[in-house]
Amino acid sequence: MKLSSLSLDFSGKVAIVTGGSRGIGRAIAEAFLAAGCDVAICGRNAPETLPEANGRRASFHVCDVRKADQAKAFVDAVAQAHGRLDVVVNNAGGSPPADAATASPRFSEAIIALNLLAPLHIAQAAHRWMSAQPGGGSIINISSVSARRPSPGTAVYGAAKAGLLNLTQTLAHEWAPAVRINAIVAGLMDADPAQTEVTYGSAEVRQQIADAVPMRRMGRGEDIANAALYLAS
Repeated sequence: MKLSSLSLDFSGKVAIVTGGSRGIGRAIAEAFLAAGCDVAICGRNAPETLPEANGRRASFHVCDVRKADQAKAFVDAVAQAHGRLDVVVNNAGGSPPADAATASPRFSEAIIALNLLAPLHIAQAAHRWMSAQPGGGSIINISSVSARRPSPGTAVYGAAKAGLLNLTQTLAHEWAPAVRINAIVAGLMDADPAQTEVTYGSAEVRQQIADAVPMRRMGRGEDIANAALYLAS
């Protein structure tokens, strides 16, 4: 049963989901829409379709979250349009495979910017609104199991996600009680068919991976979305 089918009601609330046009981000955006929330997503390019649920549709804003000025402008635009900001889900992230011995400085800096600095930029912009409004707000960072264990092939990504966990804990102490900060550590995910094939390989390999998981399947977007709904509730 999806949490959105229970008694969670986000009517009148406003949420931002970065990277909300596909995969895990889209599932999160749709879950909040289904719960009655106004949702804004962002990206460098507009998607062909926007997340929607129960007759509600997310708004899209052009933004490169790696750029602090763009991140602030995006957050301010959403908050100003609605008069408040209740939830931020820092979901945008990822990395293509890269050998740590030969990865270029430019590549490594871009991966760190997307997976660590971008969530900080968005969180800082959101804090200015959340800390000043009654009820505060909730910021949820989407991390990865790569933060907790060796990440061969995506070393910089794993390091950035590990940094994100520390950032989450530190901001939770600094910004409490007005703003709550949590992180969701995503495991082996099958939320975006195109990305899943690139990450894990053939259908046979993916099935072998799924069989090694106690649930006999990889994680789905709705799993992360339900956790985000709970943490924001």
